[in-house]
Amino acid sequence: MESHDDSNGWQLTESDPGVFTELLKTLGVPLIVDDLYSLDPESLAMLQPLHALIFLFKWIPTSGESPATSGGEYDRDFPGFFAHQVVNNACATLAVLNALGNIPSLTTGPQLAELTSFTTGMDPQTRGMVITSADWLREAHNSLSPPSAISLDGLGLPKTSEDAYHFVVYLPAMGSLYELDGLKEFPVRHGSYHESGEGWLKKARETIEARIATYPPGALEFSLLALRDDPLPGLQSQLGALQASNRHSEAAEIVVRLSTETSKRERWAFENSLRRHNHVGLVHALALALAKAGKLETAKESAKNLMRERIETRKTKRADMSDD
Repeated sequence: MESHDDSNGWQLTESDPGVFTELLKTLGVPLIVDDLYSLDPESLAMLQPLHALIFLFKWIPTSGESPATSGGEYDRDFPGFFAHQVVNNACATLAVLNALGNIPSLTTGPQLAELTSFTTGMDPQTRGMVITSADWLREAHNSLSPPSAISLDGLGLPKTSEDAYHFVVYLPAMGSLYELDGLKEFPVRHGSYHESGEGWLKKARETIEARIATYPPGALEFSLLALRDDPLPGLQSQLGALQASNRHSEAAEIVVRLSTETSKRERWAFENSLRRHNHVGLVHALALALAKAGKLETAKESAKNLMRERIETRKTKRADMSDD
């Protein structure tokens, strides 16, 4: 759960594919995370191989009390990797680790491999305590959190309650779809799936759509991310093979896909660099310069309009997902 209390030094993170992908890179894992705006088979097929779905939703106190809230049943004998969330604000990284710990033969960096090995055999509560006590992991997590630029503490202002959001993971394990929620006592089993056709993703789509349907009509208090193989190495290999066999038309299509993926990485890198710096001083200086030039009001209105457009675009994409 994302909150400011009882965080033990863990800071809030954004539900952003660039943030998760950078974290995976730090962990030495050759996977990426992508936004997922639709659960239709075609959209999911484009992201294969796909290992897990990371679901962000608005948390309410009852959501962590029973598996019935998500339509499954507890698996008290789950033999895989599962850790409880024991501090606030760590649920994004914990969701990632709960997913990675259940992907067979996954390559990881030495620090993550040591942490995973050390926690083998621990109960979920102890494993969660060990994980959130790892300084290097907390630092990697916090390095991608927006800086807290302005503090209003000590001004005597009334406290306002903020909505809390929580990350959980859906993934295949032992022939069934599982939901790994660090706030629940055990992993939740959502039933078996058929290996043919869409495989586990069909069961995941049905489960997540049923969960989305529990929100009021038109609610957009959720987002979905896909944990998948990094497509760049495969695309580069395909391009080399196509060029070597003089299949130029097909090679041109791969070049376009490579360009799209590269541009996405560049955007993620830029956005993450912004998250690592406090730009309040720069913004203050720019605001003063605009005010002196008589352009501050115009710039403010332009910024408002741009933000409205971005919000409407995101609403449209999320509405498309809830309609699928």
